Amino acid sequence: MKTSRLSAAVLVALIGLSGCSLIPQYQRPQAPVDQTWDMPADAQANAHRLNWEQFFQSTVLKDLINQSLTNNRDLQVAALNIEKAQAQYRISRADLLPTIIASGAGDSQRVPEDLSTTGDNRITHQYSAGVGFTAYELDFFGRVRSLDQQALERYLSTVGAQRSVKVALIAEVARAYFQLQADQQLLAISRQTLTSQQDSYALVKSSYDQEVATELDLSQAESTVRTAEAAQARYERQVAQGKNALVLLVGKPLAPEYFAAIDLDALHVDEQLPVGLPSDLLMYRPDILSAEHELKAANANIGAARAAFFPSITLTASAGSASADLGQLFAGGQGVWSFVPSINIPIFNAGRNQANLDVAKVQKSIEIANYQKAIQVAFREVADSLTARDSLNTQVIAETLLVQANQRNYKLADSRYKEGVDTYLNSLDAQRNLFSSQQSLITTKLSRINNLVSLYKALGGGEGADINL
Repeated sequence: MKTSRLSAAVLVALIGLSGCSLIPQYQRPQAPVDQTWDMPADAQANAHRLNWEQFFQSTVLKDLINQSLTNNRDLQVAALNIEKAQAQYRISRADLLPTIIASGAGDSQRVPEDLSTTGDNRITHQYSAGVGFTAYELDFFGRVRSLDQQALERYLSTVGAQRSVKVALIAEVARAYFQLQADQQLLAISRQTLTSQQDSYALVKSSYDQEVATELDLSQAESTVRTAEAAQARYERQVAQGKNALVLLVGKPLAPEYFAAIDLDALHVDEQLPVGLPSDLLMYRPDILSAEHELKAANANIGAARAAFFPSITLTASAGSASADLGQLFAGGQGVWSFVPSINIPIFNAGRNQANLDVAKVQKSIEIANYQKAIQVAFREVADSLTARDSLNTQVIAETLLVQANQRNYKLADSRYKEGVDTYLNSLDAQRNLFSSQQSLITTKLSRINNLVSLYKALGGGEGADINL
């Protein structure tokens, strides 16, 4: 009994001594970007997180995004990857404690007389029951804890990757919805233009039949009709494909009211995005957070590789009872126990441990490069969006005025042609210019709103670093 208590005390003491870590101290690499944006300083201060419910103000779009967050298959896969990584982390963490198993066994054996030590046939029985653990590693040099830390960082990296998928999905649903609305506006304009040009063609045809208009006028009028027909067919195809793209992103069939045409000017988003400083990206960009956790995992793996150079101590222990008679298995005096410590000291392995350590160090260098590249990509995305924001606002204003000017020009040219003061060619050119400027204005408005969506995504999409295990 005293021996048993002594063994238990030794076991507890050894477990208490474990926990030394050979993981290098982590230091976040320096961000290889400027510390400020190329914009006024007052626009960079006091950044705060803006979630998508605040950024997007269209009720229909919010509903579509909500449905996509529930039904989109890519997001579901990302969520399942989190569950998988979390389970793997729990498996790794379980290695820190011994696995205790209860066991029971029975053994019956007949020995013939020519093999028996007594010269008689013998039938023997042996029964045992007990609890114990096998090959539990005392983590003196932190190998198991390093692997546990690596698994934790991989789990956190997976969470960051899932958040990146979420932000990308929200942005893609918004872009698809805005693209659909732009295509429907372009389709409406092409239909109006086609109707107008068909009326003009009918007027020219009537004048031609009366030998007032020339065959050239008639051919020119017909060419504008065919061009408008082709444009209408193209936009009808784009609208149909846009609806299919939206259904795929949302992950389920959509009712017709979700495709109702809405003017782009009515689809407001929050234009006062809190940009903050470039360093804020390190906290708000899920892809940067994910890359940093991969770097920390590689750093932890160096600790495990270093620990392989030191001895490893494992324990196997059990306690219970044994008897040749099943009825006496738990009777007094039948107790048995076993305590088997073992130590493995690496002496020669042809440089395998050193090679593993070198691989771990190189992998850390790779993850540093990946982390710094993620920062550079994020910085460029924000900088590009900021650069385009003001210029697109100016471009929309200019093209709006251009459309208004072309409308006046077409109205005057058409009136002069109908009054016989001018040729049909001037009216035709004015109509083409109006149609082209209307198309360009809608495309620019779409680019402007997509630029704001890109800026929202580039700033992290409202996703932060808070993770609950």
